[in-house]
Amino acid sequence: MSVGSDGEDCPAHGEQTLRAGFALGGDGGCIAEARHHATAFLEQARTHHRVPLTQRAVDLTQLVVSELVTNTYKYAPGPILMELRIAAGAVDVVVWDSNPVVPAARAADPGRVGQHGLEIVKAVTEHLHIEQEPVGKRITARIALTDA
Repeated sequence: MSVGSDGEDCPAHGEQTLRAGFALGGDGGCIAEARHHATAFLEQARTHHRVPLTQRAVDLTQLVVSELVTNTYKYAPGPILMELRIAAGAVDVVVWDSNPVVPAARAADPGRVGQHGLEIVKAVTEHLHIEQEPVGKRITARIALTDA
């Protein structure tokens, strides 16, 4: 994995955006693969770029990656693209898939088994944005790197 940084997307003077992109096969192993990529990306950001982040941020990032990639695997045929970006004290988890249907979190129902993924993502992120693309959709979830 290679973590790139660019100065063009600087959210604050002198702050760079770290980013890494991954193409996932869309098969059963893609969920674990995505979590592995996320963990490695955050560890590299912490050790090589001295990005301050808590274990909670690592755990939440793994959870969000797992939920978003699981939904994509279940509901969208084909490959999955994932991008991870760190800037302005947060990590953005961006997942693209080929299904143009914009998902909506369902109302809480303690009797419902499954289909809680988007509810979970909304509950643990600072921001969740879903946009339709010419092909498919892109979901961006923002997670704070440190506790407020």
